Amino acid sequence: MHTDQTARVRALNDNLRRTGNGGRFLITSGVEGRGISFVVQALAEVARFEAFSPDNDPYGEHDFGAFELSGESLFWKIDYYNRNLTGGADDPADEATCQRVLTLM
Repeated sequence: MHTDQTARVRALNDNLRRTGNGGRFLITSGVEGRGISFVVQALAEVARFEAFSPDNDPYGEHDFGAFELSGESLFWKIDYYNRNLTGGADDPADEATCQRVLTLM
């Protein structure tokens, strides 16, 4: 069963990946090297991603996904840092103290 905190973290993660608001995006050099059109398509896939399951989302936070694009396997992951990005966040449900970082690789 998911808690209210899990639901809050999931909503914040979904907002980041769907809208780009509420955190930062990092794109690995391998993804960037495929060109701007590929990056735009990949980010659109991240935004549309809904294939969450107990295997890839055991805590119900919507913080990881994997998909295929143009024959390439891509992954994305959301990590939770403190506002200064110097360590982990104490509470990923607290927007005031947590900085979300979505990495597309």
